[in-house]
Amino acid sequence: MLVFNKTDNKQVSAAAERADTFNARLFGLIPRRMLGEEEGLWLEPCAMIHMCFMRFAIDAVFLDKGLKVLRVLEHFRPWRFSPWVRGARGVLELPAGRAAGRIRPGDLLEFRE
Repeated sequence: MLVFNKTDNKQVSAAAERADTFNARLFGLIPRRMLGEEEGLWLEPCAMIHMCFMRFAIDAVFLDKGLKVLRVLEHFRPWRFSPWVRGARGVLELPAGRAAGRIRPGDLLEFRE
């Protein structure tokens, strides 16, 4: 799906996948060796992530139920745990560096199938 920043009128991702089952959220990107520049993973529901067994860093974007950006963790490295983000309903995982200049707290995102 396409992820679009409505606040800045910028495309964030052209090929994000959705992880909305327990197993899909549990394993997330662990089996992957990398994310392509336009790829992403939308975890919902989710208010905290872990980077155990990951092979690469990501940008993690925490969103509330209205898809407003609450927090952005840039270059979040393997073997780390994110904080629990109060009010978060989901997390958009992007390639490391992708959020820079495209997403900041307070922005409103849109997901298009």
